[in-house]
Order: sequence, then structure tokens, then C-alpha cells
Amino acid sequence: MAHLGARLTRIAPGVVHIVLASRPEVTQQHGYFHAGATSSIADSAGGYAAFTLFPENTDVLTVEYKINLLAPALGNHLEAVGTVLKAGRTLTVCQLEVFAAPDDGTRKLVANGQQTLIRVSRTEQ
Repeated sequence: MAHLGARLTRIAPGVVHIVLASRPEVTQQHGYFHAGATSSIADSAGGYAAFTLFPENTDVLTVEYKINLLAPALGNHLEAVGTVLKAGRTLTVCQLEVFAAPDDGTRKLVANGQQTLIRVSRTEQ
């Protein structure tokens, strides 16, 4: 996330927000945010949201995720929101949403998806 320039803006039990400012390094040839950058912050928001509910001495890994790119991502920044839908002993399922914030101050949903994560013990690694 540091490489992309993304930053955590909200951390609560089961919910994490990550913001990514627009810059040439994270956009594609038409000036939209690149799908890779959009997907990366969505994946991380969900992973950290799950992690907020895990016990100490555990880590989180993404098992799979599906993301739908709903509209071109154009604006000053993107905001990814990861929300835990179901926390299990081993697997956790999260909802992923990414909003674009254009110059006019509005927010537009540009991507959504779902993610499955696994809780692993640090001693298993």
C-alpha cells in the first residue's frame, strides 16, 4: 500500500476504509484509475477489515476475491471500503466497495465485489 500511496482512513471492528489519491502512477492511458490499483485497495480493505476481528498471533491471507468494475474510476481519489459479512473460525467473507470522488464532492460506486479470507496462526507460517 505504501508503494501505491494508499492510506488507511478508518479502522473499526469489521470495517476498514483505504483512500488512494489520483496520480499518474496509478492511472491508465485515459486518466482513469487503473483496475490493478482499484483492485489492490479493495483487497487490502477487506483483508484489514477481517484482521480487525482476528485474535492475537494470527494473520490474514486472501483465499479468493471477485471484483466487478462498474464504471470508469475518475476523480481526485478512490475510497475502498471493506466490510465483514461473516466471520468464521477459519474463513471470513467480506464485501468490497470502491468509490470514486470526482471534483464536485460527490461519491460514485465504481467497483464492488466479495472476498474470502483465511485466518492463519503465526506458528503455522
